[in-house]
Amino acid sequence: MFENKILLITGGTGSFGNAVIRRFLKTNIKEIRVFSRDEKKQDDMRKQIGDSKVSFYIGDVRDRQSIDYAMKGVDYVFHAAALKQVPSCEFYPLEAVKTNIQGTENVVDSAVKHKVKRLIGLSTDKAVYPINAMGISKSMMEKVITAKSRNLSDDETTLCVTRYGNVMASRGSVIPLFIEQLEKGNPITITDPKMTRFMMSLDEAVELVLFAFENGTGGDTFVQKSPAISIGRLAEAVCLYKNCIGHEIKNIGTRHAEKLYETLLTREEMVKAEDLGQYYRVPLDNRNMNYNDYLDAGESKITAEQDFHSHNTKQLTVNEMVALLNNLTELK
Repeated sequence: MFENKILLITGGTGSFGNAVIRRFLKTNIKEIRVFSRDEKKQDDMRKQIGDSKVSFYIGDVRDRQSIDYAMKGVDYVFHAAALKQVPSCEFYPLEAVKTNIQGTENVVDSAVKHKVKRLIGLSTDKAVYPINAMGISKSMMEKVITAKSRNLSDDETTLCVTRYGNVMASRGSVIPLFIEQLEKGNPITITDPKMTRFMMSLDEAVELVLFAFENGTGGDTFVQKSPAISIGRLAEAVCLYKNCIGHEIKNIGTRHAEKLYETLLTREEMVKAEDLGQYYRVPLDNRNMNYNDYLDAGESKITAEQDFHSHNTKQLTVNEMVALLNNLTELK
């Protein structure tokens, strides 16, 4: 599918972009374009990779002109650029709007203008029932992509969304923080030992995007059936992984804008979701805006359905989590 094709990754210097590049440099892809605003990270990546297939474009998703310059001749787009830190977005919500919402519109519009074949937007479980600015902005990012897809025919750009839980050992993940605290001899700090989070690896994140590329139709949302673990068990697993059994674990209390558990699919989405084995596919909601339909015809299945969240998915044991950590390339 990617033979002799050009792939553009927005926010390409992040953990996801690095994982994609590792994967695709082994293939006969023609070019991978890394688009981001951080020249230092680009320079570091350029020196580390040292491959002529990878080219670098400095720009910002907020700046449509810089996107258009990078988009020329592109076949596929992974849209990963975003403000992802919850505290940053809480303090500066309009910055989240500019990058996560308006920036997404710029990328999508540029992709359509340049006749890109497929674009996949990377979203987060925090976009479902959002309680913080980051989650709200990512939820609106999804809405921008799915709304734009309504007006595109099958032979135009296909727009899809992939929604993730926690990506283990990625930049900003709690696992590297726990390891750093252990190595410095400090207590591991957790918010609530009963809090649960979905767990997936960077390789699984890439596989989900590739699955969406190969199987998605306009407006689809794809979710992996990820397992979860409580934060208390996760801390124990990291201690066991680093051979620091019995290390102090300190409860500091739930932080502002933090949930007890995260949700990957709402019950309304679960009613429509197609079970594909390893993944769920939620098709575009094509209902019209005739309000009489909402008055005369409801959906009885919704009340009988459950959300798909980190409390009711498969719960990992401490030993199962240690096994996952042992397999993470990023920690080796």
